[in-house]
Amino acid sequence: MVAREYDFWLLDLDGTLIDIDWSYPRSVFDEVGDRLGREFTDREAELLWHGLGGSRDDQLRAWGIDPERFWDAFHGVEDPQRRAEKTYLYDDARFVAELDCPVGLVTHCQPFLTGPVLDELDIRDWFDTVVCCDADLGWKPDPGPVEHAMADLGVGATDRRGVFAGDGANDVGAAWNAGLDAVHVERHGHDRRRQCVLGDYRIESFDELLAEPR
Repeated sequence: MVAREYDFWLLDLDGTLIDIDWSYPRSVFDEVGDRLGREFTDREAELLWHGLGGSRDDQLRAWGIDPERFWDAFHGVEDPQRRAEKTYLYDDARFVAELDCPVGLVTHCQPFLTGPVLDELDIRDWFDTVVCCDADLGWKPDPGPVEHAMADLGVGATDRRGVFAGDGANDVGAAWNAGLDAVHVERHGHDRRRQCVLGDYRIESFDELLAEPR
């Protein structure tokens, strides 16, 4: 069982352990579009919400949108409680509660959104530390947030074997940059992502890591 081979686990949140009813992101992009004077198609909203095209800021610049202006508008219209109520937990994510080792969360989701989601789903106690990326810590694939989580857990990549699991290329990059193994869980399919994400493990469900070897 791969899950038991590691001394500690770090995980991404959105798209990895949880997801959200599409009606909420669609309404957010409608409001952001009103503020920016630009409509977002379903495909554009999907690319940005899930990070399917890689760097969101690079994608915004390619569309001629200033990232800082976009994120100011985006966070200005987000409703933490409504978002939490529209969020659901992937069934295969429940293995996290059974991990018998230090466990941390490293997410781009900001604290004012992360907290209500963890409370709504009653999973806050799954994690020994919760790290929300920011301009000071860095943004994945920068290893800074991952290394901060490791420091909180009192573990190191040189003396303890750890793994970081996420649904995007930035998660894999952050894992490797911090000296950890990387799990990429593909929640969307290569046809929607339109690129292949490598990792030490490439799975569609965490159940694949829990199966006993034959």
